[in-house]
Amino acid sequence: MRLQHVLIPAALVSLVAASAYSEETDRFRLEKSTNGYVRMDTQTGAMSICEEHSGQLVCKVAADERAAYQDEIDHLQTSMKAMDERVTKLENSLSARLESKLPSEEDFNKTMSYMERFVRGFMGIVKDMDKDSSGDGAKLNSQKT
Repeated sequence: MRLQHVLIPAALVSLVAASAYSEETDRFRLEKSTNGYVRMDTQTGAMSICEEHSGQLVCKVAADERAAYQDEIDHLQTSMKAMDERVTKLENSLSARLESKLPSEEDFNKTMSYMERFVRGFMGIVKDMDKDSSGDGAKLNSQKT
């Protein structure tokens, strides 16, 4: 019973590995040419020219495809350079704007002092109004009776 629990998962893993290997080996096709081999990627259509050196197959991307890859690389490098410049410009302008708009510590403390005096004065006015209204209310109530 215990052997079954080990053999079934092992068999499933080997099937998955075999199918992945099969897909990878079917991906490329080699055709003999006068100078060596031509390798075609069946998924992308990319072609490479391969030669045998010291018992190993060495493949190089075809000239047309290499030029297309180089054009794409150049385009991406130009795009990245433009983005880097833009990010730098945005970062510099944002930090400059923030630094110019933030008050100094002295200005901040002065403003807090003004606000504290304002709130204390306002609270004093409210207390005075409470005293006046409670005193008038007592007079008004006593006059009615």
